[in-house]
Amino acid sequence: MSYVEMPGAKVPIRMWTDPATVEGSALQQLQNVATLPWIKGLAVMPDVHYGKGATVGSVIAMKGAVCPAAVGVDIGCGMSAVKTSLTANDLPGDLSRLRSRVEQVIPVGRGMHDDPVDPGRFHGLATAGWEDFWGRFDGVAEAVKFRQERATKQMGTLGSGNHFVEVCIDTQGSVWLMLHSGSRNIGKELAEHHIGVAQRLPHNQGLVDRDLAVFVADTPQMTAYRNDLFWAQEYAKYNRSIMMALLKDVIRKEFKKAKPTFEPEISCHHNYVAEERYDGMDLLVTRKGAIRAGSGDYGIIPGSMGTGSYIVKGLGNAKSFNSASHGAGRRMSRNAAKRRFSTKDLEEQTRGVECRKDSGVVDEIPGAYKPIEQVIDQQRDLVEVVAKLKQVVCVKG
Repeated sequence: MSYVEMPGAKVPIRMWTDPATVEGSALQQLQNVATLPWIKGLAVMPDVHYGKGATVGSVIAMKGAVCPAAVGVDIGCGMSAVKTSLTANDLPGDLSRLRSRVEQVIPVGRGMHDDPVDPGRFHGLATAGWEDFWGRFDGVAEAVKFRQERATKQMGTLGSGNHFVEVCIDTQGSVWLMLHSGSRNIGKELAEHHIGVAQRLPHNQGLVDRDLAVFVADTPQMTAYRNDLFWAQEYAKYNRSIMMALLKDVIRKEFKKAKPTFEPEISCHHNYVAEERYDGMDLLVTRKGAIRAGSGDYGIIPGSMGTGSYIVKGLGNAKSFNSASHGAGRRMSRNAAKRRFSTKDLEEQTRGVECRKDSGVVDEIPGAYKPIEQVIDQQRDLVEVVAKLKQVVCVKG
């Protein structure tokens, strides 16, 4: 489909979905964003749903301003995927051992490594800039300085919620590795600090929603936020790189006879800010639950833990600010999913996937998400499908 345009106070709202299918609370959030004085464009992806601060699945382009709550508290959250030389025939019938090995090397939930992971021990992992990256921690907000030790030990960890590590098979029988995570606790602490600062600034006192408080250009507060924002986005990228290196190590050890090799990594943020130019203007583009889909850009659009995912290539549609959806998108809240579904439902909907099937992950059940095929179909003018994957192992945070 092409987009549907809804009127907004300052800019039209371009929606790559039927507005009638979007819950009222999310539509109100979008209308609120469209009132911001600095806004130059608003695009809405087919996985749109209500979110804290701003709508998940929204792309907000502003001139000289950025809204920290619209970026979200998991700064730099995103996806990484790698195609391997293994095929479905190389995998054992019982995948429980493989899942166990992954869970042993990649801490999940609030877990962390006993000692910081040394990136230098991984064959092929680029370490350029690593020392400089940690050296720049001295420049981030004083409010999080005491978190440095935890931040170093959480580098290379999964986190909780909808974060995951998967082993997948594409329609040609090739095995892929995929994971989803962000900037862990340090990103959350930085985000919450700056959201609080923004909400106290005088120019934000008349906004329709205090969660839409912004920083504006050429102010000390904007400079401080941009510094911490881009540092946290880099942390998230390093975090995924370390996890992927750990995952590759597991695969090498478990499939020694096959001598697996790995293609170049595909990696993309989906909660972040980028400096981009449209219609002759330099804009700050916030993608919250959206990936960049510039012409030729590779991206990853996952479904739920029982359906599958897509590797895509961007078509460079400027109407969406070169963006596409970040996943299937929730169609019900976590609490609603827990009320609606049981562990028996979870077992049924994840049949054939080696994963947790207990009450702790019922809120991540496939039925709580929109159909991924429908979401992909609604953005055929934004991306082309390169590969369709189906998970056989899923490690949840």
